[in-house]
Amino acid sequence: MSLHLSAIPMRTARWSALHPWRAMLAWVAFVTVAVGMAALIPTQETTDADYRIGESGRADELVTSAGLDNPTTENVLVTTTSGALDHAAAQSAAAALKREMRGLDGVATVSAPQWSPDGTALLVAIQLAKDHEDAAPLVAATASVQSQYPDLDIREAGDLTVDDAINNQVADDLSSAETLSLPLTLILMLVAFGALIAAGLPVLLAATSVAATVGMIAPLSHLVHADSTVTSMIVLIGMAVGVDYSLFYLKREREERAKGHSTLDAVAIAAQTSGHSILVSGGAVIASMAGLFIVGDTTFNSLAVGAILVVAVAVLGSITVLPALLAKLGRWVDRPRVPLLWRLNKRIGRGGISRRVLAPVIGHPAIALAFSSLVVVTLAIPALGMKTHSGNLETLPASIPEVQTLRAMSASFPTEGAVADLVVHAPADRRTDVASALNQVAHAAGETNLFVVGDPAIDVSADGRTSVLTLAMPFEESDPRVDDGIRELRSDLAPAALDGIGAEYAVGGDAADSLDFVDREHDRLPLVIGFVLLLTLLIMAFTFRSLAIAVVSTVLNLASVGVAFGLMTLVFQHGWFEGALDFSSPGFVIDWLPLFVLVVLVGLSMDYHVFVLSRVREHLQRGLPARLAVREGVADTAGVVTSAATVMVSVFAIFATLSMMEMKMMGVGLSAAILIDATVIRLVMLPAILVLLGERAWWPTRPVRPVGDPVEETEPAYELVSR
Repeated sequence: MSLHLSAIPMRTARWSALHPWRAMLAWVAFVTVAVGMAALIPTQETTDADYRIGESGRADELVTSAGLDNPTTENVLVTTTSGALDHAAAQSAAAALKREMRGLDGVATVSAPQWSPDGTALLVAIQLAKDHEDAAPLVAATASVQSQYPDLDIREAGDLTVDDAINNQVADDLSSAETLSLPLTLILMLVAFGALIAAGLPVLLAATSVAATVGMIAPLSHLVHADSTVTSMIVLIGMAVGVDYSLFYLKREREERAKGHSTLDAVAIAAQTSGHSILVSGGAVIASMAGLFIVGDTTFNSLAVGAILVVAVAVLGSITVLPALLAKLGRWVDRPRVPLLWRLNKRIGRGGISRRVLAPVIGHPAIALAFSSLVVVTLAIPALGMKTHSGNLETLPASIPEVQTLRAMSASFPTEGAVADLVVHAPADRRTDVASALNQVAHAAGETNLFVVGDPAIDVSADGRTSVLTLAMPFEESDPRVDDGIRELRSDLAPAALDGIGAEYAVGGDAADSLDFVDREHDRLPLVIGFVLLLTLLIMAFTFRSLAIAVVSTVLNLASVGVAFGLMTLVFQHGWFEGALDFSSPGFVIDWLPLFVLVVLVGLSMDYHVFVLSRVREHLQRGLPARLAVREGVADTAGVVTSAATVMVSVFAIFATLSMMEMKMMGVGLSAAILIDATVIRLVMLPAILVLLGERAWWPTRPVRPVGDPVEETEPAYELVSR
């Protein structure tokens, strides 16, 4: 299989090098057509129904079908700018709001003003007509009333305005990240290569791969609906792997030219070595991302499709258009040179810094492995206590005015806490039995100390077939007792009252939805980890023909995941570096992030892992003893690995500076974990293990030099038609 894979990039690169203009024009045409798809084919975005999971999903479906879903609501809070609130002025402002709102299209009802318990705030609720999604007229009306009462503070926040504000903030954050990441990546490539064209090629390939993938997502979204975050995922993964693959290929091509090979021979050698590594690492990334399908969640399905597609496109570009560009540019790829950076690259030379760092690892592998293992285990241990929960009001950035208003409303009008909805669907002639059973449930729930005792709130559909009992809990949604209450309601209280009346029932609501998602994630996380690690193990075993290498790779991947989870737990659950990162700890990790970080980290770290192992194997094929092959292979690749990891760490670190908590968690988790992975794990633990294992690392077969290996040949790797 390994030799077969080697032939693919070799033959593709040969054709591209022989026909550079055709290869480049074909790539341009491919990207153009792909981008054009987005303009011609509307993207099918996800709907609320796509996110239904478990029992809460069934409850939501029953409620929606019965027309009992809560209407879209906007709330206007009236307080004072200073001093005590003038009640007469507040009432007058509320009356003005009511007049303004009633005359607007899409407004169904405007509630009577509601005073806060302490009399310091007034709340006006506006219910919108079904499917009305434009809050702009309401915001304008609120602003108009505010101008009439300058001594009052009149603010609006609700379903539409908060969602719009969050979406705008996410868009601004991502735009800021993309704006910073492109020039930062280019600067890092300049440092790595010391020449402008060489630095620009990886960025160009990555950017065109991302553009093509975003275009192709439009038709694919009609098969797998596109989540709003999929474009961000494509940019994130596409830039990382696109730059990495070009970096691996270009570094090897320049290295071979420096040895005296012609440009075309250097391209051929790079195709057989780095091109082969790109195919293997691309397959590993795709296998890792495919693990997201196991979760069975709409968001993860969409992210998996986007990530797999952009990786495949980046691999295609790196073995087609990149060899064509290198063949056409020749030595011009090293122009124009940045004098200081070019001299610095030459002075450092091959593995100049890494050799000093690597020497003690090779000389004392047991001590290096013990010390690095201690560091990794110490960082991973906190992951054993990780708590996850869905994002809530406290995880939203306070910099959003609507979030500040929502928090002010919550403070002035404290609710009883989280709620659970018990939805019952039965024939209309059983309505009396259902009502009696729901009252029984409400009474029993009040005796558990998990629910608020009071008159039960029961809504019944117009046809009398669906009833909803809303039970309040005196806890915040993130309180573990909320989950206890929902589980008790599902397993004991509801069955005891409803099992004998022939009704369909389910417990739903926001808290139940969060519980169902976390439970599904906890249930399937081991499956995802097992799937990802097993596939990468098989890929490594077939690629390197070594069971030991496959097992070592899997163990190191597991170590990387442990470090990532441990760091996320320390920072966001326990509040480390709150001041430096400008956030307040919610006491948990947002539920979808562990799985996301898992697959991204394993996928991206496999890039340079495969690259390092491939170079070590090359030296073994040339007859070097195992210890020397490890030293030379790691030294050869240390600069490339450092450059690739620096790009990823720098880009992900940008996300750690953004305001949205999800982005911050993702940025911190990935940037810190990749930093540890690329240094402690791949450049200390890996070489130490390889040295300790020696020849046994490549069991059952030791790599031998293939007959006619182009890497060792002095004659041109293939004949070219002169131009």
